Amino acid sequence: MTASAAPARRIPVFFYGSFIRPDVMARGGLHPDRVEVARLDGFDIRIDPHASISRSPSHAICGIVVQASHDELGRLYAQGGVGVFLPEAVVVSTADHRLLPVLCYISPAHGGQPPDLDYLARLVAAGREHGFPAWYLDRLVALGTPVAAD
Repeated sequence: MTASAAPARRIPVFFYGSFIRPDVMARGGLHPDRVEVARLDGFDIRIDPHASISRSPSHAICGIVVQASHDELGRLYAQGGVGVFLPEAVVVSTADHRLLPVLCYISPAHGGQPPDLDYLARLVAAGREHGFPAWYLDRLVALGTPVAAD
């Protein structure tokens, strides 16, 4: 009799960019059983040209929490075009006001480029599908609006 392999350990992870889209998760082999909307305080989001976040005490971002194995996360972040993101432990607040420790992948560098408006439109659409709050959807939309010069 052979020993069966134990199922891969799954950990909670917070996504705020491309991976909030089910089709992008699926392309990387992640098919979560459950998706939960959550808020990460103390960070702000930029689209330059894709989503990146940085610490900001006066901001918050919204995203989703899913359970994933380290192998699944490795495959997601190894996909072409994703770039370098490093895992960091953070605490999010769920829609039912629970505090939840999660992994969050953060880029150590920002693109400094104009937003990819097609990418942003897909991000906003996914946020609507997940039921992100209106204030946050408005924030995302505003990131694609050019700032008038003085």
